[in-house]
Amino acid sequence: MAQSDSSPTCPECGGFLRLTATETVCEDCGLVLGEDPIDRGPEWRSFADDDTDRRRTGAPLTRSRHDRGLSTQIGYGSDSVSDRSTRITGRKRRQLSRLRREHTRATISTKAEYNQVLGFTEIKRITARLSLPDCLREQACALFDSAQSENLLQGRSIEGFAAACVYASCRVRSLPRTIDEVVTIAAATEAELKAAYDALNRDLGLPTGPIDPGQYLPRFASNLDLDTTVERRARDHLDSLITANRIGGRNPSGVAAACLYKAACDCPHTESITQTAAAEVADVATVTIRSTLTELRSLSADS
Repeated sequence: MAQSDSSPTCPECGGFLRLTATETVCEDCGLVLGEDPIDRGPEWRSFADDDTDRRRTGAPLTRSRHDRGLSTQIGYGSDSVSDRSTRITGRKRRQLSRLRREHTRATISTKAEYNQVLGFTEIKRITARLSLPDCLREQACALFDSAQSENLLQGRSIEGFAAACVYASCRVRSLPRTIDEVVTIAAATEAELKAAYDALNRDLGLPTGPIDPGQYLPRFASNLDLDTTVERRARDHLDSLITANRIGGRNPSGVAAACLYKAACDCPHTESITQTAAAEVADVATVTIRSTLTELRSLSADS
């Protein structure tokens, strides 16, 4: 007699079944045995106990806003009620418009909060243009807040600190973004970004280490339309340079581009690329590519 409390197993491989939010999946072979499309999460209701006008509780807390998303707003009316009798017209509408304007002004009460709004807006724009994740934007805004608390913004550019916070967050999370890429999109100059980044590193002690050139290989290979075979060959060239201690003092993006150029030349079935194309992808000069190629050729000759 089979036990009634025995746990169900996968009919294909006999593996353990795991129940997710909407699916029953086998952990061994990945077979989907069942699907429940119903969302059984919390359903918030309005305080008026009106089943026809259910409202959510709003967005979660976020570090990317100066008030962390806790401030209230005067809306423009209910989106769920289409009755014409609820529309506000005439003098009442003008009064609410004035109240809405004064309420918006009151949410930013100090100069520090105004600077935060400017900095967070610039960070949001830069991260959106660079296609960076929301978690990195949150970290960049928190870093900007810490810099403002330490009075690092005094006498420096707000836009420069916003760009520096984005670049520093990329460095901390090991995301391959160069200073030139950030400066191209940011409203600050390269000098302002570097001055702000030096202040962040000096006074806040960011956990940033040396940049790994291997982080640039997948993105550069995609931009140059190179296949994975060339990318693996380029990684072998990079490993040989690292083993021989030949990348010290060199531009990491230039080293990655040079390794891809050398790998493309080594693969006969792959269309070779020019040094100019590799330099443009890495945003470096062709001299940087040639200097790294000289190191690679010397390693090949020594071996």
